[in-house]
Amino acid sequence: MSRLIVFNKPYGVLSQFTAEGRWQGLSDYLALPGVYAAGRLDADSEGVLILTDDGALQSRIADPRHKLPKTYWAQVEGIPDEAALTTLRQGVDLGDFVTRPAAARVIDEPAGLWPRNPPIRFRAAIPTRWIELVISEGKNRQVRRMTAKIGFPTLRLIRAAVGEWTLGELQPGEWKELHV
Repeated sequence: MSRLIVFNKPYGVLSQFTAEGRWQGLSDYLALPGVYAAGRLDADSEGVLILTDDGALQSRIADPRHKLPKTYWAQVEGIPDEAALTTLRQGVDLGDFVTRPAAARVIDEPAGLWPRNPPIRFRAAIPTRWIELVISEGKNRQVRRMTAKIGFPTLRLIRAAVGEWTLGELQPGEWKELHV
């Protein structure tokens, strides 16, 4: 039976066990020998990170060929209009590649959301909104690049789900183990 860990990765933590520079590593939160991250989540992003001891499962989760949906909540600067959301839904030309079409919608601030440490920058004259994006790939800083390209830079990014695995009630730094 394979081990599968759903971890709520806090801001400032790398998707590896070893710390580097100012960033913490997973070993600061998890003492689980033999499990490895299935995919990555940038240090300045928060939320679901899957770890497993099963190499084949790790590959299926991380490899974009399997098109496992990843759901993100992005707090963006400004108020995206329908045209901006349509661009996300059709795919965004980021210069080095065109993203696959994404599901995109404006949402209310997610219920039960924890405060980020450190807090995002706040500018009184510029409102923010939350959008939910569901993508089936995960290239380097893709969601941040997508929202910036349409004119709404991401201030805070939380991965809410990878496939069927969600944050649920997990707080930053907490994890749960599932047997698959």
